[in-house]
Amino acid sequence: MKTVRDYQPDQQLHRWYVNAFEITIAGNVILVAVKAIVAYITNSAAMYAETANSASDVIYSLLMVFGLWVSQKPPDSSHPQGHSRFEPLVSLVIALSMGFAGYEAARTSIIKLISGGVMVQPGWPSLVMLLTATTKVFMYYALLRFSQKTRSPALHATAQDNLADVLSSTAAFLGILGSYYINPLLDPIAGLFVSAWIFKAVVPLLMENLKYITGGSATEEDIQGILDIASKVPGVLKVHELVTEYVGPRLVVEMHVNVRGDLPLSDAHRISDEIVNNVISHVKDVDRVYVHLEPEDEN
Repeated sequence: MKTVRDYQPDQQLHRWYVNAFEITIAGNVILVAVKAIVAYITNSAAMYAETANSASDVIYSLLMVFGLWVSQKPPDSSHPQGHSRFEPLVSLVIALSMGFAGYEAARTSIIKLISGGVMVQPGWPSLVMLLTATTKVFMYYALLRFSQKTRSPALHATAQDNLADVLSSTAAFLGILGSYYINPLLDPIAGLFVSAWIFKAVVPLLMENLKYITGGSATEEDIQGILDIASKVPGVLKVHELVTEYVGPRLVVEMHVNVRGDLPLSDAHRISDEIVNNVISHVKDVDRVYVHLEPEDEN
């Protein structure tokens, strides 16, 4: 039985996480400060609501930091498979908060639509929406890049939340201008489009992270790929059992492999090592591979 990890060196991984934290928290804190000032100057209820929305982003950003910190703790007696399931748990919280934001956007838009819409004065509110959209575009691409490097579902969920904020801010900006210059109904109509997009983004995030938390299996394509890789190792006669399970965002693979019963121990050990290293090298998300060698039944 052998365990091999293909994570980046700890220092590099830590640096990526720290950079992601700095961008997320700094960006959201700046937006809270700007929106709070504009809300105070204009006494706008919409701006106060936007301030509260950005404040909630700061809170979940801190929650993300805590969750990722816990997820990186090494295995111990209480969590022998490690703490990586904490990360998709944080991702679920982020996805649920996105879902609540989508619900609130839909509810508010429907109320405005029924009432005939409201003409919104452009000015500071529209400038704040432009600033928010610009900031969130930068945060989205930065977090998406870090999530791809770290394979982090929490950073991926945060990137998607930033993208939702980009669309929300852009739609709010266009809605403000449209309601003033064209028709008041354009504001709630834009809100409904944003709400629909948010719900479309939330569903796959929820399904993905539920799979990580509940110990879901790899895809059929990955399972077949693992079988093919193991079967091609010289000395392997048959793979007669294969189990895959997500422990957090990473896969654990266990397989029973038949080899010749008269193989020297050194050759059997080489076969096991080669299977482990080949699977980890060629199948995405695999963290550990356990290989149980069995003698082929001659009868």
